[in-house]
Amino acid sequence: MKRTLRDNGLGIVFGLLFLGSLVGQAISGQADYNNQQVVDGGPTVSLGQYVTSSDFAVDVAENWQSEYLQFFLYLLLTVWLVQRGSPESKPPSRIGRETDEQQEVGEHSTEDSPKWARAGGWRTTVFSSSLGLVMGGLFLLSWLAQSIAGLVVYNADQFAAHEDAVGWLQYVGSADFWNRTLQNWQSEFLAIGSMAVLSIYLRQRGSPESKPVGAPHVITDETG
Repeated sequence: MKRTLRDNGLGIVFGLLFLGSLVGQAISGQADYNNQQVVDGGPTVSLGQYVTSSDFAVDVAENWQSEYLQFFLYLLLTVWLVQRGSPESKPPSRIGRETDEQQEVGEHSTEDSPKWARAGGWRTTVFSSSLGLVMGGLFLLSWLAQSIAGLVVYNADQFAAHEDAVGWLQYVGSADFWNRTLQNWQSEFLAIGSMAVLSIYLRQRGSPESKPVGAPHVITDETG
């Protein structure tokens, strides 16, 4: 058990942090929602009613889709773009998808390589892009969930204001949708860009996301 916890500590801790923050968001979101309902003279809701509501779903989904978009784009862009001196970047000599030998696929694979990396053909092709495909798929699903939940919330506000409801396509093209979306995207792009650049000059001893403390600033694709 101790070894399992040690070997999977990063995933376990972030999983617990995720659950804790999700529960905290639900509780604080319900309190904020009920406060607004009291001000507007509407009925309050229980925690169960709130977490199954479109108001909660749209807040969660809009954060998830921006996170998955961040990693999806980073996976794709780092194939072709580099940042000299950053441990988050590969060196300029390896720009592109790299050779089969560098990627250890096909005849260059080993007995320990994943089965689909050794298989060749379409299976190796799919496996070679599997992380990006899954991240992109999760982004699209969470983006779709955000748009549907956001539409329900938007139309509820429209009804309250005695205005006509709008369709999904109208909502996806609305200022409300893109205001929700872009305020999350810009923060993700800023964070990941800052990490790539700041890690050139700053260090975090012992972290694989940082270069060794004594490594020159110009060293690229080296972690400590």
